[in-house]
Amino acid sequence: MIFGVFGKKSLPLLVLFLVALIFLPYAAPRFYIYLASVILVTGLLATSLNLVLGYGGLYQFHHAVFYGIGAYTTGLMLTKTSLPAWVAFASAPVAAAFFGLLIGLICARLSSLHFGMLQISLGSLIWAIVYRWYDFTGGDDGIHGIPVPEAMSTTTSSYYFILAITTLCLLLMFIIIKSPFGRILQALRDNPERCEAIGVNITRHRIIAMVIAALFAGAAGSLFVTLEGSVFPELLSWTLSLEILIMCLLGGWFTFFGPMLGACLIISLRTFAGNYTEYWTLILGLMMMLTIFFLPKGVFGFVNELFRSKAPDLPLEESSHVAD
Repeated sequence: MIFGVFGKKSLPLLVLFLVALIFLPYAAPRFYIYLASVILVTGLLATSLNLVLGYGGLYQFHHAVFYGIGAYTTGLMLTKTSLPAWVAFASAPVAAAFFGLLIGLICARLSSLHFGMLQISLGSLIWAIVYRWYDFTGGDDGIHGIPVPEAMSTTTSSYYFILAITTLCLLLMFIIIKSPFGRILQALRDNPERCEAIGVNITRHRIIAMVIAALFAGAAGSLFVTLEGSVFPELLSWTLSLEILIMCLLGGWFTFFGPMLGACLIISLRTFAGNYTEYWTLILGLMMMLTIFFLPKGVFGFVNELFRSKAPDLPLEESSHVAD
């Protein structure tokens, strides 16, 4: 079940929500269409992080580096080569997955804290190269005016493209999580010692998980180029990695749709509260404090618990429990 707490009602609710997104451009101003596109792209990025964080138990603290690699791959290929646009978009997740493999081979054997710290260091190194390589990446100025294909040049057309790719990526990630590999990944999160005792290759599974998560993060990066028509070093920054980590925690990092909900909450807060005060991050900080104290499993995790208490006979999503 996709929405574990809703049982057989999950699929109709999901279809209804998807239909609402499809008809959004017919009922909303262009600004809200753009805002929905930003939420979809960022939510996809946060969900890809949650694949290794919430389901795999890996403290991947610099996940945005794969997002930036995907965005720069698409941007550079569209501006510096004459290859078809689809090649540029398809190359983004491949490039991100390649770097995910390299970083995974270096970091996967380390313990949780050392894994996270070394990944931050390697990600910061890639960021520094992009930030200083003016002749190739544009340095701190980035690349602007990227020639996006005409079929995706308007707000509405880019929204539909982003919606289609995001839906496909979410479906693939859900299938992976529910596959035997996904079950093993959750078992490694909960009890790696027991998994190792029964013969599970922990390092190999963690590397594969990092490659898969990087691939989807790279796909999100290519969608960013479609939306903005530009790339810049901040896409690989530690601050963006921290922001998407907060999205996972706020929405529910042991649930599948929690990161998407967290992206919606934070981006909406930044957009609307930022119009009234420059201290909107103070509101976000208070929200995080309340979440940590009262909703340790996030908003979506709280909803799961609420439905379980009201209807204990309904199957709860296996991933909604807290790891050891």
